[in-house]
Amino acid sequence: MRGYQSENIRNIALVGHQSSGKTSLVEALLFSTGATTRMGHISEKNMISDWDDEEKERGLSLSTSLLPVEFNDVKINVLDTPGFTDFQGELKNAILAADSVVVVVDAVSGVEVGTELAWEYARASEQPIMVAINKMDRENADFETVLEQLRSQFEDYKFIPVMLPLGQQTDFDGVANALTQKAYLGDGAAPSDLPEDYADALEEANMELLEAAAEADDELLEKYFEEETLSFDEVREGMRKASRSPELKTVPVFATSATENIGTIPLLEALVAYASSPVERRVNIMRGNEADVLQPPQADSNPLAAYVFKTLNDRFVGTLNYFRIFSGTISSDRRNLNANSGADERFNSLFVMRGKEQIPVQELHAGDIGVVAKLTDTKTGDTFVDSDTSIQVDAPDFPAPLYMLAVAPRAQADSAKMGPTLSNLCDADPTLRWRQDGDTRQTVLEGMGQIHLEVTLKRAESLGVNIDTDMPKVPYRETITGDAESSYTHKKQTGGAGQYGRVDLKVEPALEGFEFESSVFGGAISQQFVASTEKGIRAVLPDGVIAGFPVERIKVNVFDGKEHPVDSKDIAFQIAGREAFRAAFRKAKPVLLEPIMDVKITVPESMMGDVMSDLNTRRGRVQGMDTIGFKSVVTAEVPLAEMLRYGNDLRSMSGGRGIYTMDFNRYDRVPSYVQDDIIAEVEAAAAQ
Repeated sequence: MRGYQSENIRNIALVGHQSSGKTSLVEALLFSTGATTRMGHISEKNMISDWDDEEKERGLSLSTSLLPVEFNDVKINVLDTPGFTDFQGELKNAILAADSVVVVVDAVSGVEVGTELAWEYARASEQPIMVAINKMDRENADFETVLEQLRSQFEDYKFIPVMLPLGQQTDFDGVANALTQKAYLGDGAAPSDLPEDYADALEEANMELLEAAAEADDELLEKYFEEETLSFDEVREGMRKASRSPELKTVPVFATSATENIGTIPLLEALVAYASSPVERRVNIMRGNEADVLQPPQADSNPLAAYVFKTLNDRFVGTLNYFRIFSGTISSDRRNLNANSGADERFNSLFVMRGKEQIPVQELHAGDIGVVAKLTDTKTGDTFVDSDTSIQVDAPDFPAPLYMLAVAPRAQADSAKMGPTLSNLCDADPTLRWRQDGDTRQTVLEGMGQIHLEVTLKRAESLGVNIDTDMPKVPYRETITGDAESSYTHKKQTGGAGQYGRVDLKVEPALEGFEFESSVFGGAISQQFVASTEKGIRAVLPDGVIAGFPVERIKVNVFDGKEHPVDSKDIAFQIAGREAFRAAFRKAKPVLLEPIMDVKITVPESMMGDVMSDLNTRRGRVQGMDTIGFKSVVTAEVPLAEMLRYGNDLRSMSGGRGIYTMDFNRYDRVPSYVQDDIIAEVEAAAAQ
């Protein structure tokens, strides 16, 4: 593949709800440009974009694929993103790496939760948006209904049909261009005369298109008022400006059938004509500790700034880093600085990817997207620079993980490799985390949902590490709600030197943590044995008293005791302090504390009742309700124990249309009836 200058590059992120047809549309684009000789189909598991075995098995896109196509001397880098909500990190990074976002909408299902999610990410990134209403050949497909849905849902945007469908459902056989007033029938690239039945509709669409383009520029508006027309190039330039304008927010709309390859050539022409080139891109950066912006034009002559938006770990190929060049150039056999790690990385092999196919290149220009293999100290979110390591491209804000699994190596051979492998996978995916939970003594893997973690574990397996999973334990805490005193004497006389120590202490609730003090006076216990007593008490804290959970929010006061001039030893007072503390703890009305989470749930209005009823069964406390568009937003406080598998339940309850976020709020007391069950489970497990 030859090199392309910035003005002849288009970077497009294909986004949208699961099963809206994004990957099928990529197949049509590849076939229509001659990149492939046959269109793949999901049922045949031969898609260029979904090349991973796990993607073929599930019939889902699980990660962003890079698929460059060449059309009319322009290189279009298509980023095919997952529509499944578990993979929001892939979606966010792809939108950052692109210069325009094409939202693919199902002509039957219309606006869905994945549509809204992708839209909000594109809005947050201030990216120009285009819409492709796909699957126009399906039964019940309705272009106008979906268009009205879009206008109602995103009412601050202006939707301008550029391509109108010629028929729909089984009668859909082409599209008509509102600008040129020509028809594209079937999969043909050559325009033909417009059927007379559509002349009035297309004339109306042409007027709407001209007005939208004229509004973007004062000179164009003046010419339009004077001559009542604009040239094709002026309309295209005006629409590009209108799409990028934060005030106008103009969205060109197209009609396609990816599986029938109808409307594909007009869409390619539109991507060249209406999508912004990288030259015009602004990107947020950090310059040291200060926020800044790389202003256009982005050119080869500017200092290098390239963002790593995807990392792929392969057992045989090694690590592949996908990067977007925002300014400057990158060539093979050259060294570049990683501004985040400070590493000086050598780019031995440089290429572009088409699915899993590697196409070697010598140089990539500003605005292009490429891949480099076998770097030693680079991960997703890093920035490559020439020399100024203060410049770092501002990464998106990624959502906090929502789903957890306890993981353990399956065999001894997996034990040493599990930690490094999980670290590599988490470096590649910013929405993935793993940690050692000291409270539960489990290794916990956290992600956005069940499928997200299942895919992660499959990738770990492909890297040679087999991992078993279990339900994560809730990190409860133990504390007390009353005051109590206790005395314990440790005495051991078995021949030779004996052991003796007596401790009298009092426990009471504290606001946080653990407090220890001594009010012993008169020399009842010497200072060294007071310290031994504290050591014995602290040894109890990690494992608790009533259910094996860490102790907190407690104050201990040692007020008396007794020692022996010969037999008193450090170990004697450790044991006496430990047992006195346990006895006092049990008398001081002990309770369990549980983590309480702030939960925000977004669902269609019609499902609000089901969500509210479900929250009640989870001991949730609703804090507020709001309506945004056609969506209801519920905020609530819910115990973590009730939310461990909420993602699966919400997806089932809402038909995949519900999303939620969850953040830790505080620890709160467990109700007595729940506490009894928890303690009984712990005792039963200990007895086995």
